[in-house]
Amino acid sequence: MTALDTIEPQIGAPQDARPMRPFFILWIGQALSFLGSQTVQFAIIWWLTAETGSATVLATASFFGLLPPIIMGPFAGALVDRWNRKRVMLAADAMVAVTSLGLVVLFAMDLASIGAVFAALLIRAIGATFHSPAMLASTTLMVPERHLTRIQGINQMLEGGMLVIAASLGSLLVATLSMKGIMLVDVFTALIAILPLLFITVPQPERTPEQTAQEEADAVGPVQRTFLNVGEGLRYLRNRPGHMGIVGIAMGVNMLLIPAFSLLPLLVSEELSGTAIDLAWINSAFGVGAIIGGILLGIWGGFKRRVVTTLVGLILMGGASLAVGIAPTVLAAVAAMFAVRVIVTLVNGPIQAVLQATVAPDFQGRIFTLVGSLAGITAPVGLLLAAPIAELVGVRAWYIAGATACFLMGAIGFALPAVLKIEDEPPTETPAVVLPEVPST
Repeated sequence: MTALDTIEPQIGAPQDARPMRPFFILWIGQALSFLGSQTVQFAIIWWLTAETGSATVLATASFFGLLPPIIMGPFAGALVDRWNRKRVMLAADAMVAVTSLGLVVLFAMDLASIGAVFAALLIRAIGATFHSPAMLASTTLMVPERHLTRIQGINQMLEGGMLVIAASLGSLLVATLSMKGIMLVDVFTALIAILPLLFITVPQPERTPEQTAQEEADAVGPVQRTFLNVGEGLRYLRNRPGHMGIVGIAMGVNMLLIPAFSLLPLLVSEELSGTAIDLAWINSAFGVGAIIGGILLGIWGGFKRRVVTTLVGLILMGGASLAVGIAPTVLAAVAAMFAVRVIVTLVNGPIQAVLQATVAPDFQGRIFTLVGSLAGITAPVGLLLAAPIAELVGVRAWYIAGATACFLMGAIGFALPAVLKIEDEPPTETPAVVLPEVPST
């Protein structure tokens, strides 16, 4: 047995018998990369705010960050289900490193512009579009199902802890380093994420002999196969009314809530007369909320039906978002953002576990990205309206609208039997795909 054998998952073992060590080694590398990305993201957003003070610029930055997962997500998920997931994550992390290195050069040469930053945000989002489903789908095969909800709680704690550090570190770096130095941080942490992937085996979904034989017999090219895979995912999702109900609820929330939080720097700088340090305090409170929420979810685990935890959390999130929007001081905004993030954990963690438990492993890549794309497809509409409406009636109006959407969508979720019974829909077998008949020669 080699040293490598000790950190490889037992791919042939029953899912509940697989060791967790390989997953946590991978998880640590991704955690450090996440820290670098969040630190740099804070610095970039504040740089855009300080340079322009424009709601249009901030909304456009969010737009470029959301566009790739919405447009490319379904195809990325289909490809993740076919490609080696380890290589996908390696390529995505490398893309982040190269993009950040490009910005280092531009800032060093004093050639950086708003357009260049938008392009970098777009490329980074493309990398994340492939990386996220690869990591989520790999988690399902590396972690026993009984631990999936708790792992989601741990992930929320990770996100929260890193946000606390990233906000403080970001404000410190903004005050002490040039943007060139800040971007180098992202390059370094992306390389740290790549290192564990070089030594860990990431399991792939098991393929039946029939599936392999069918694919080998298909006389279709990779492009057509990708579209067929996306079609399979759409049919799989369409036949599961509970999942479609969750997608519809998320669409209603995201259209109004995402634009609100994309304008948070303006809420701080204009409505609360704050600085980068004040924004860092608010972001840190957001991170602490994720830690507390993760601890709560990890210990409690939520209601017996995980979807109920999500719907209750969604209604509570409406109240917390409203509190952010009407906050009279930075301190009040800090408290409200803490509450928002505690509750977001109760919304996102359980529903992610529901998807992991109710979607067949060989469909998870495309279903995760399809759900994300469909859920987020309304957000660009809201972002296009964000700037003119914010300039007309103020940033606070978006938070009131987002809170209203949370209240309404949470109530609708409780009224839909298919949503409440989503966990009764077990993973189904891979549906047969009718391919074009190939003429005999």
